[in-house]
Amino acid sequence: MHFPVTQLSEKCHTGVSCLSQTRHTLASPLILNQLTDEGFMTRFPAAKILLTAVAVSASFSAFSAGQNTIPEELIAAAKKEGVVYSVGMPDTWANWKGTWSDLEKLYNIRHQDTDMSSAQEIAKFAAEKSNATADIGDVGAAFGPVAVQKDVVQPYKPTTWDQIPDWAKDKDGNWALAYTGTIAFIINNDLVKEQPKSWADLRSGNYRVTIGDVGIAAQANSGVLSAAFALGGNETNIQPAIELFADLAKQKRLSLNDPSVANLEKGEVEVAVMWDFNALNYRDQIDAKRFTVVIPSDGSVTSGYTTIINKYAKNPNAAKLAREFIFSDKGQLNLAEGYARPIRAAHLTLPDDIKAKLLPESQYSKAKPITDFDGWEKTSRQLPKLWQQNVIINMN
Repeated sequence: MHFPVTQLSEKCHTGVSCLSQTRHTLASPLILNQLTDEGFMTRFPAAKILLTAVAVSASFSAFSAGQNTIPEELIAAAKKEGVVYSVGMPDTWANWKGTWSDLEKLYNIRHQDTDMSSAQEIAKFAAEKSNATADIGDVGAAFGPVAVQKDVVQPYKPTTWDQIPDWAKDKDGNWALAYTGTIAFIINNDLVKEQPKSWADLRSGNYRVTIGDVGIAAQANSGVLSAAFALGGNETNIQPAIELFADLAKQKRLSLNDPSVANLEKGEVEVAVMWDFNALNYRDQIDAKRFTVVIPSDGSVTSGYTTIINKYAKNPNAAKLAREFIFSDKGQLNLAEGYARPIRAAHLTLPDDIKAKLLPESQYSKAKPITDFDGWEKTSRQLPKLWQQNVIINMN
């Protein structure tokens, strides 16, 4: 039994059936395609968008999934499938572990993940088609519209749909941002004594900088855009960032190492560029005293991630139940426990112990969202070639 986007249509405007939103590269928790909402810029000025994306306080009295009514028919169908296979949703990323554990405990839904980048997730859906081995993925905001264009996703709007800001979701329910993050530096205190506080500082340091798979991973792409914002560029002009990383490559200070928690723990990463929620999570997971996390003082980008449900999913109802839970109060709190900023922040009040783990709001003063979505989409397509021709070429 599959539940279409129009299920329980009589209750759609009450939030019971208007069901949708979500991770890995970036454009901004709002890389929403203008096709999604043509009046977006008029109704949601950039300043207001950033405030909403970063806000973490409001009125939230309980966080059990029971506070949000999940259709019993969906629960029954998902239980019958009994398993959900994900891609790009590992335990250590934004505390997905908490959500998978809750799904198994509450609904007896087993889970297995294969980690990969946003681009790889969409390519996998497209290549496997009816031979699908994955049901759901989590991709960077810029990749939500791409997945729709590739025709590899199916729509589903969660019951909390009305509480997801319009700028953060596809009107048809194909994707919706579940959480946002801001690009940060994580610094190994044992290896780096003169620690960078800005992108400009990176140029004159004596440490190696790790950014990840530029052109493939949303986190890495967002890191490039963040540097561009800080150094005078924008969504259509990332040349300042390309020049910075090319300079680091010439100095033999650009590392192609993966900025993973394992490599950080082994001391193989000196300074890494990553989402704040990953950096804070890895810091505390390894040893908070060993690492410093900062938002670049001269500029950064705030963006988000969205789940995508495979059009060819073998367990579509389990995938839809996963999306339902992710947007429930408990699911949103799970993400917050993983240091991410829940998209339904205006309807939640985070516990003080979670707030205490986050960076001071003052560090986010120069962070901003993407406003030229078309421009960033075009630049993103050109980024792999630009990176190879201007940065990687200088690695030798």
